[in-house]
Amino acid sequence: MSPSYAPPGQLWLLPQAQQEALDLDHRQVIAVVEQAYRALREGGSNNPVKTIIDDPDHRSLSYSMVARDAGSGTVCFKAVYEFDPRRTRNDYRFHSFVFLVDDTTGAPVALMDVVKLGPLRSSATTALFARAACPDARTALVVGTGVQGQAALPMLVAAMPELERLQVFGTYPEGLRAVQEAVEGREVEIVKDLREAAGEADIVVGAAGLSVTEEVRRDWMKPGSVAVLLGYGVHADVCHGADYRIATDTAQMHATCDDLRDAEGGLPHVDAQLPDILLGLAPARRRPDDVVFAYNSGMAVTDAALGRYMADLALAAGRGEKVDFW
Repeated sequence: MSPSYAPPGQLWLLPQAQQEALDLDHRQVIAVVEQAYRALREGGSNNPVKTIIDDPDHRSLSYSMVARDAGSGTVCFKAVYEFDPRRTRNDYRFHSFVFLVDDTTGAPVALMDVVKLGPLRSSATTALFARAACPDARTALVVGTGVQGQAALPMLVAAMPELERLQVFGTYPEGLRAVQEAVEGREVEIVKDLREAAGEADIVVGAAGLSVTEEVRRDWMKPGSVAVLLGYGVHADVCHGADYRIATDTAQMHATCDDLRDAEGGLPHVDAQLPDILLGLAPARRRPDDVVFAYNSGMAVTDAALGRYMADLALAAGRGEKVDFW
């Protein structure tokens, strides 16, 4: 039986502050996200392509997503608004939430802020890509020190504890320190020469924001490595020049990756999608020396599954606030 999140007529609110210090296990987060991808093929789940409004003057970026996760019986509605997404006006603002509904009872679950949820599900997806495409990796490099960059290495270590060398490239001292502090009990090197570091890394994660100053190029990467792009920090020529390309979802990639298009507006063929890779229906690479490009586009089905997992943890911890709404 599903738990009762709020009485009829009320809505349970889970703002960012009420999600801090939840008893989250990174390995369990990865398992929840992996099952959400698997359920897209095994039946019952659905994840339509997101709807996007990108202002021509780059004043704002808005998008919405809806999905159903069959495993948890949860429907998720997600809305995101970014003001000054390219940080050209020095007035950046970000607002986002997910509304979760129990699709087995029809009862609302929660209205949640996604500042914590988004980086968790994105970094878990990155870890799934990396583990599938480069299971014997020993060195991981993250480009970017924002919330996505800070979440990437702890999740990679949870998925691939045999990683020996962890590196980060960025331009903000406080962000670099935050990345180092995010990986408990492990040393994280701050790299100065991005080209040299990329040439030694088995896993490269592009997690920077639009203000990124330097990006990893295709000819810097060593044979057998994988580049996972979820923000910026990996140049478009890695996508076009890779030996093998994988994505969370091909249609979603085509809807969201305008920065990767060539001069004619084209994109190369995607060889495999993550749900099929996880189910063993498609390989994560063809040859051991392939340079693999992985496009990590957020999918609301993972927001639904992970949001429900976090909501249940918050409910057990007595978090949140119930308000009269309907």
